[in-house]
Amino acid sequence: MRLVFEIEPVAQARPRAVRIGRGVRMYDPKKTADFKKQLHLLALAKHVTPLQEALSVEIWFYRAVQKSISKKEHLRRTTGHVRPIVKPDTDNYIKSTLDALNGILWRDDAQIVDLTAHKFYSDNPRIEIKLEEY
Repeated sequence: MRLVFEIEPVAQARPRAVRIGRGVRMYDPKKTADFKKQLHLLALAKHVTPLQEALSVEIWFYRAVQKSISKKEHLRRTTGHVRPIVKPDTDNYIKSTLDALNGILWRDDAQIVDLTAHKFYSDNPRIEIKLEEY
């Protein structure tokens, strides 16, 4: 199964903490929380039954190209000749995406036994996911 989500990837940020009485409650920063909610809703709209078995997942993250570069450099980036080696890290994109899709595409991301991720530039930011059950 291959799915495309028309959303700008957002990396998992460090959790924030707030004191409640004697305890502490951890929460996602607003940008991360908003991304997870939006991706969650986009996935729900696909009407997919959550997979139950071990999974192989491949994810392509397409992030926007910076605006302050030349047309030549822009072309090099959007054609894949130059790949993003800047922050955010790929593993942080993975974490926020997998968390947002728990219970929708799969029961729990613990089912993922093989994972491959790619990071590209694009004028059309999005996330593409390929799922295969073992």
